[in-house]
Amino acid sequence: MMTDPDITAAVLIIGNEVLSGRTKDANLGFLGSELNKIGILVMEARVIRDDQQMIMDHVNDLRRRYDYLFTTGGIGPTHDDITSESIAKAFALPFGRNPDAVRMLSEHYDDKDLTAARLRMANTPEGVILLDNPVSKAPGFQVENVFVLPGVPVIMQAIFAGFRHRLQGGREMLSATLTCDLPEGRIAENLGHIQDRNKDVEIGSYPYIRLGKMGVSVVVRHTDQARLDSVSGEIKAMISGLGGKIF
Repeated sequence: MMTDPDITAAVLIIGNEVLSGRTKDANLGFLGSELNKIGILVMEARVIRDDQQMIMDHVNDLRRRYDYLFTTGGIGPTHDDITSESIAKAFALPFGRNPDAVRMLSEHYDDKDLTAARLRMANTPEGVILLDNPVSKAPGFQVENVFVLPGVPVIMQAIFAGFRHRLQGGREMLSATLTCDLPEGRIAENLGHIQDRNKDVEIGSYPYIRLGKMGVSVVVRHTDQARLDSVSGEIKAMISGLGGKIF
């Protein structure tokens, strides 16, 4: 396992249905949480349409910016599932029927159920690493630092579990949450001063209303437990000094 704390990733969510609101994305939250556990920091996420040129442009941009890129959506059996071919074009790779993917599907479906539409899911760029799908057998695939995954959360998660151990990460990003009964405006100035003194620590402020009363949760993030505890202590002292209570 690498020790570099700055292993980064992006998530590219592909699908008209997500942009229209018909489908609520659940994949970003899962990937962000699971990647953080192994020291891979998701730096950016984008949601785009099922458009070949758009997919190509975003894939080529993100794979060069970050150590890893994870795409979700658009690798199913229907006409609008164009992610696989778009990935091939982004890498300038030949695209066609993958014999190993056909074998995986053939082991799961009998001849009458292995339709032409389902066989479309066996089309991949040439030379990819197939990612095993224990749920419906249609594989995802990896090209260099890009992992191409389905949009259905339960299937995406099952495929991710199969290759998670191969990902090289840095140090896990640790976090502490301090929830208090003061409104955000009351702590904003002092919290800003604490952030200025601790630029290496990520501090976020998230207001809430609970039972008609305003409060704020402050989230502190760092890879080093000692730094996390130190800055959290400063924030606790600041809140107490303003007369607030921490829950």
